Amino acid sequence: MTDIPRDKTFDCSLALLTNGYRFISERCERNGADLFLTRMMLRPAVCVRGEDAARMFYHPDRFSRKLAMPPQTLMSLQDIGSVQQLKGDAHRHRKQMFMSLMKPESIRRLGDLFEEKWRARVKFWQASGTQVTLHHEVEDLLCRAVCEWTGIRLSEAEAPRRAREFSAMIDGAGAIGPRNWMGLALRHRTERWAQKLINDVRHSPLSRAERSPLETIALYRDENGEALSTETAAVELVNILRPTVAVGRFITFAALALHTYPEYRDRLREGGDEWREMFTQEVRRYYPFFPLVAGNAMEDIEWQGHHIPRGTWVMLDMHGTNHDPRSWKDPHTFRPERFKNWKGNAFSLIPQGAGGFDDGHRCPGEWITIELIKRALHMLVSGMEYQVPPQDLTVRLSRLPAIPESRFIISQIREPH
Repeated sequence: MTDIPRDKTFDCSLALLTNGYRFISERCERNGADLFLTRMMLRPAVCVRGEDAARMFYHPDRFSRKLAMPPQTLMSLQDIGSVQQLKGDAHRHRKQMFMSLMKPESIRRLGDLFEEKWRARVKFWQASGTQVTLHHEVEDLLCRAVCEWTGIRLSEAEAPRRAREFSAMIDGAGAIGPRNWMGLALRHRTERWAQKLINDVRHSPLSRAERSPLETIALYRDENGEALSTETAAVELVNILRPTVAVGRFITFAALALHTYPEYRDRLREGGDEWREMFTQEVRRYYPFFPLVAGNAMEDIEWQGHHIPRGTWVMLDMHGTNHDPRSWKDPHTFRPERFKNWKGNAFSLIPQGAGGFDDGHRCPGEWITIELIKRALHMLVSGMEYQVPPQDLTVRLSRLPAIPESRFIISQIREPH
């Protein structure tokens, strides 16, 4: 890889933690290329950015996710044996299990559950008269909605605990130290709970003619006709629940955008689904979610005149690609109008991955994410009234994952007149 620009820093692990979401793009600019060679945790790594890099990285069966993430991140977000760790036919077969859950009517049902629970919570907020932290409240609502949608019954006492567990996994994924340790400890507890749910389903008759998502996972058979181990099935169940709770970060950023750019409130209220879609996509593009994705090359790759040998650890800059001026005019300006008549591009807008859903590693829950953000926008502009008291709304791009410092506090909440 002698033809690839080499970063001067011996090992960039600390620089990644310090610069966060800006790390790859800043060093690409410094090195005058869309890729550079460095070390992460003393391991050689090639970092890439941009739409063309996403096309290269998400080419089917070109990269393996196995052992491509730091252990503490893998254990917080996916765990060993998950669909993201598979490749080839095994990956495609299990991916279809997740895709079968993404029918439009099923996604609408999850959106309905989320909106119903939010409306009920508005009444409670109004009656209590206290200010609330929107981020934590939305995570709780999402947890309750996705569990009910999946076929899991949560008691009133259990729901907040599960929401906190999922939240800790997400918040600890990009950290080293206590924040990560807490997420890992709670993940183990959550997986024991999920394993019991899987075993209960396997020893009980089906709840209805159409399988619930919980039943779909528990009774899934792989490409060889074998059932998943209880542990692996529990991992995949958590890999539906936790990412749905993670949508709370996008919703918190959507609320921040409405507060920062209040001129869009009337357009969202009057413009219907078209404006909610445009605003949602701009929230997903503009605000930080995943900083990067990593993979190990399964073949020799020639890209932009450079040779990337088989076995190379490659990191794709997701946040930087979403802000690449070659793909997005004024990329650091929040402008939902850019998505009017947008034809779609699976490699320039990549907050949750790129490429195809069926044959690649793109997150199958992306449609759920969009639906839930749109429902939240409807509630924020038409389903409630509230005030935003003084608070620290700073978003530090050095924090992984990023979130407003105050988690967005609201007060004087009431139903709309």
